[in-house]
Amino acid sequence: MKLTPEQRITLHGFNNLTKSLSFNMYDICFTKTKEEREAYIAYIDEQYSADSLTKTLSHVSEIIGAHVLNIAKQDYVPQGASVTMLVSEGPVVEVPTESYEESPGPLPTAVTMQLDKSHITVHTYPEYHPSEGISTFRADIDVATCGEISPLKALNYLIHSFETDVMTMDYRVRGFTRDISGQKLFIDHEINSIQNYIPDEIKKLYDMIDVNVYPENIFHTKCKLKKFDLNNYLFGYKKEKLEPKEVREIEERLKAEMDEIFYGKNMV
Repeated sequence: MKLTPEQRITLHGFNNLTKSLSFNMYDICFTKTKEEREAYIAYIDEQYSADSLTKTLSHVSEIIGAHVLNIAKQDYVPQGASVTMLVSEGPVVEVPTESYEESPGPLPTAVTMQLDKSHITVHTYPEYHPSEGISTFRADIDVATCGEISPLKALNYLIHSFETDVMTMDYRVRGFTRDISGQKLFIDHEINSIQNYIPDEIKKLYDMIDVNVYPENIFHTKCKLKKFDLNNYLFGYKKEKLEPKEVREIEERLKAEMDEIFYGKNMV
């Protein structure tokens, strides 16, 4: 059911639909020595500290039109960070017509849309393989909103905020709201894929797979970077310093790591 703003269904009370976006990103690096691994994790902890992630989530709240009520943030020892924001309804200047269209959301600008009883969280997970020289950084971001607007509008900005080799995204609409006759509405916007909220220039960079359960309003998309340049995965030096055999071995390890994360299973 596709409606223009003028054709909106009159609801009985507040829009009680809950829309949840889970955005997971993975950055993969080859760290040959203990010193390289420690340097990589130190870089990640600095790049994605609690303060830095708070700024990112603040931009997300601006994009989806939320008012931040409370912020809890923590840097962990030996590594990792978490930030949680409780947000409430922001001011509605006018009916946001773009919320009825499947399209990438904006990068940080002044966007005001209706929200209530919502939260935004991020947790980071730096880790490394015990013997293969692979270090992997994962960030999990969850954006939950109540009301008309979908948190998918923040997806474009989130993709631009992280150096991402593999992404997995889940979007789900839960609960129901009612029109004035009492009829239940289990979704209030059309969607056939999370990919419709990803810019074309980003989609060209990734292999993508959808796993959707349309009757349940559950949508899942995973993405893996197409182009592979070993220099982007070495920390502190270039592949020209390596022997050809070593280059091949490292590339195989890195590609295997990306494939296992992308397909969600061990390949060997």
